[in-house]
Amino acid sequence: MTASAAESSIPLLELLDGHRIPQLGFGVFQVPPEEATEVVLAALRTGYTSIDTAAAYDNEREVGEALRRSGAHREDVFVTTKLWNNAQGRETARRALEASLERLGLDSVDLYLIHWPAPQQDRYLETWETLCELKAEGRARSIGVSNFLVEHLERIIEATGEVPVLNQIELHPRLQQRELREYHQERGILTEAWSPLGRGKLLEDPVIGEVADAVGRSAAQVILRWHVQLGNVVIPKSITPARIEENFRIFDFELTGEQMQAIQSLDAGKRTGPDPATFG
Repeated sequence: MTASAAESSIPLLELLDGHRIPQLGFGVFQVPPEEATEVVLAALRTGYTSIDTAAAYDNEREVGEALRRSGAHREDVFVTTKLWNNAQGRETARRALEASLERLGLDSVDLYLIHWPAPQQDRYLETWETLCELKAEGRARSIGVSNFLVEHLERIIEATGEVPVLNQIELHPRLQQRELREYHQERGILTEAWSPLGRGKLLEDPVIGEVADAVGRSAAQVILRWHVQLGNVVIPKSITPARIEENFRIFDFELTGEQMQAIQSLDAGKRTGPDPATFG
């Protein structure tokens, strides 16, 4: 990424391979294709320098259109996409990335992820081996995974020696995944949180509300700031311009240790999405 990206208000975190990723990104999960271009344009105008999409979201083409219309230099926007479960396997994974690149209108992506391990298929290892090849060929600058458990991570690392730079997992105050985050830290894998606000269910939580009142911020800003102070990469999604801007303004205040602990007390091990041990 160029100096102009580095000079934005968003911190850059170093990946294992030496590349850097903005700590705050913009997610487009469940953003309808007909809205995605304008929504991503709004995010880029706000100052986001990282966009997270996936083949399964059915909006890669619209994300690519937003990138073109924004006038941003390619090196100033970190683009992540993901391979869906039905494309796992050697040749299918290769074709899947080519199709994603065609839809995005790009020669390469900054980060390519296996979306789910889909252990019943038992193809995530050969898929990971293919991602290693695609990285060597320059089609993906960095490679990682999403929704992998420790057992899945250990298997691909032991087989290939290639450690994913990042694991994107469901993570929010009611599902804090401490053991998995500790494993990531030991291996140098960055933790990226999807559904960082618990799909909005945490915005009315009284503990969050009390912290928000104390710091003069919204509940969403408090939760996103909690993620940042934990060291997570975080990718909130919104289709509302005011909320897109609100979610961006999380780097000019800090939570105290006591406030962090109050939020950490909310952990209940509750998922809003599928279980990676059985899904796919």
